[in-house]
Amino acid sequence: MIVIGLMSGTSADGIDAAVVSIEGAPPALTWELLTHVQVPHPPVLREAIFAGFDPQRGTAEHLCKLNFALGRAFGEAALQALAAAGLRPEQAQLIGSHGQTLWHIPEGADASTLQLGEAAVIAEMTGLPVVSNFRTRDMAAGGQGAPLVAYVDALLLSHRTRHRAVQNIGGIANVTYLPPTGEQALDKPVAEQDDAGSPYPPCAFDTGPGNMLIDDAAQRATGGAWAYDHDGTLAASGGVNDRLLAELLADPYFQERPPKTTGREHFGAQLGAQIWELGGERGLAPADIVATLTALTAESIARAYRDFLPHLPDEVILSGGGAFNPTLTAMLRERIAPATLLRSDDVRLPGAAGLPGAAKEAFSFAILAYETWHGRPGNLPAATGARYAVVLGSITPGKKRSNG
Repeated sequence: MIVIGLMSGTSADGIDAAVVSIEGAPPALTWELLTHVQVPHPPVLREAIFAGFDPQRGTAEHLCKLNFALGRAFGEAALQALAAAGLRPEQAQLIGSHGQTLWHIPEGADASTLQLGEAAVIAEMTGLPVVSNFRTRDMAAGGQGAPLVAYVDALLLSHRTRHRAVQNIGGIANVTYLPPTGEQALDKPVAEQDDAGSPYPPCAFDTGPGNMLIDDAAQRATGGAWAYDHDGTLAASGGVNDRLLAELLADPYFQERPPKTTGREHFGAQLGAQIWELGGERGLAPADIVATLTALTAESIARAYRDFLPHLPDEVILSGGGAFNPTLTAMLRERIAPATLLRSDDVRLPGAAGLPGAAKEAFSFAILAYETWHGRPGNLPAATGARYAVVLGSITPGKKRSNG
């Protein structure tokens, strides 16, 4: 099958679309990334998304309109990706759309999640069936609905002899720990890897903020001229305030044991505003606040490894926007030593030289959609906390029959 994976992350800066040719079934799954495109959200749509995050502005009417507007944006991104791959829509068979997370309550009596981007609109625009709402079934089975990419990490990045941490730094940072597979390699479905005989089970969880607070401070520092810290320039020109960093690391989330997941509800603009105000009261320069928040991301990741991983990693494989921030990666490299820090692009995968880090999440939802289409589970209970592995998502039919 040729499958398009679509993803808009917690930074809400645009849509990643990956076109992937996939054959076989785990563990003998083969794939080829045909193309990856990034489609920035127009300013009006991005403002509407952020209004949806705001309890005061995110009215039922606003969310209703936003759901269809995002559906049109995802549909257009899918068409652009197919064109970039030199394909017509009728040459593809399936779309996997994660949607845009508006709110996520990972646990408790009100545990729930909301992703927008109407699948029926995407199906009408492209003529293709769409798998969407991936997180809800895992949560219905007692999981936290994240991180779902852990399934694909285990499928593609497990190594026979090395302990690996697969670290994504998007708006939120999340890690998948992969123990050595030994001689068994991946000789059974990923959903059954817990029983593979390793003394170190795989696990995955959100380590805390990734780029989200850094982006917020960079926007404030530049009066809105920058949406993020370009090449880590602001952080590199500032100094880390150890007192503020220690106070931020005292956040209870960092002490919670996995499985756990978080998002904009915890580490979003409201917290960013509080940190900015506090830094100003203490006389910190804008660049110092950005530097301190960059150190918060790096230090919270490293501490999560020490506190919660079954075994410290030999290699850390980095993807997401944070992989392109040299100040952040330098801070992280120092804190995880002696582990080796690698970019996803540089890691040899089964059947491929590497997977571009920027494409990884969209690629992963193409794989997850393929698994759903074939009636196979796509969650990793050790990562999400679900009671068992489940088939993820809902399928919206296309305008033509597609049997894969």
